[in-house]
Amino acid sequence: MVKIAFGYGTTVQNVEVPEENLLGVLTANPVCTPPGEEEEIRRALREPIGSKPLSEIVNPGEKIAIVTSDITRPMPTHAVLPLLLDELFRCGVKPGDIILVFALGSHRKHSEEEKRKLVGDCIYESIRCIDGDTEDCVHLGVTAGGTPVDIVRTVAEADRRICLGNIEYHYFAGYSGGAKAIMPGVSTKAAIQSNHSRMVDPKACAGNLEDNPLRRDIEEAAAICGVDFILNVVLDEHKKVIKAFAGDAVAAHRCGCAFLDTLYQKKIDRRADIVLVSQGGAPKDLNLYQTQKALDNAKHAVKDGGTIILIGACREGLGDEVFQEWMLSAGEPKQLISRVGEHFELGGHKAAAIAMVLEHADIFLVSELAPDFVRKLFLVPFQTARDALDAAFRKAGRQARVLAMPHGGSTLPKVVPFTENGGK
Repeated sequence: MVKIAFGYGTTVQNVEVPEENLLGVLTANPVCTPPGEEEEIRRALREPIGSKPLSEIVNPGEKIAIVTSDITRPMPTHAVLPLLLDELFRCGVKPGDIILVFALGSHRKHSEEEKRKLVGDCIYESIRCIDGDTEDCVHLGVTAGGTPVDIVRTVAEADRRICLGNIEYHYFAGYSGGAKAIMPGVSTKAAIQSNHSRMVDPKACAGNLEDNPLRRDIEEAAAICGVDFILNVVLDEHKKVIKAFAGDAVAAHRCGCAFLDTLYQKKIDRRADIVLVSQGGAPKDLNLYQTQKALDNAKHAVKDGGTIILIGACREGLGDEVFQEWMLSAGEPKQLISRVGEHFELGGHKAAAIAMVLEHADIFLVSELAPDFVRKLFLVPFQTARDALDAAFRKAGRQARVLAMPHGGSTLPKVVPFTENGGK
């Protein structure tokens, strides 16, 4: 027997899997940490990818809009922005010609205290820092897929646009970062609805870029708007910068995504009948809204008709009112998928994502939620991972193959034929 521990709130859930049934335990690859955050960011600025350096792009007197992430994202703007500003000042740009725009997308506005916290006192007091106002936009065109390119005026009318962001897996845009600062970052609700309605396409999934229709639409919108330079970072589990990528909005972003894959993409040679997955415990599993991230990665490891055992305490319930309304108002999961295609709504998109997993696999939820409530969510409730695994074996048979993902939010399985994965 192989004993595996899964973080569960502030405790653990332990299971024992027969060795002959276990295909593997997926954990993140070792991280090679650079000498320091500041040195790595400066290196990226000196060595832009697919682009000229900033000194050959910006000119004194030009109005420059820097677009960065809002408070819901882990992007360390306070650590990255000072180094970017140093570079701009060396190019002769004046503080009064720079405006920092927080990309809100569908999210709420910030308080002034939150803006200050995101950038730090010095920057907050030296350059103008504003939320993107989606009520004041400029129409720049339409993508081939019909998405209106309506961009916050401050960004659209700037002479130069520089986008910041962090790169991690995104369950329908493939990866975060890159052109997402523009779409949905500083786009209208109508544009976001048009773009995000593509999340129901099977190719709109984590780790997929090239034939992802949603990502393609994002990058086309950004190209219509125009992005002069990006500075994206990859973070470790402590939210520290371990690698930075600067330059062209697509080329530099692709390099960042490839690096992320070396850390968190896990190659498997087949899908499993049963996948055990956890976010790793508190605070990542406080609610189902957050725990869903691990579920969405696990779907790439389970066979059609298989079972995902989602282990998350969810002590704060579902975690989002819109998410809960969508989940409880649907008569069947398919209604959630059709609903998000007709009307994208933040929170509702998580409900649709769960429904898309349910089209291919059962979900057994090990949580502190009331069993009857869990059943209303189209999930099968269990109090312990051990009981859930026993039930999954009864469903699939004692020969069922099992994969374990103790930190499912950070590891993305990818099926690679055994011969490509080093076998013979």
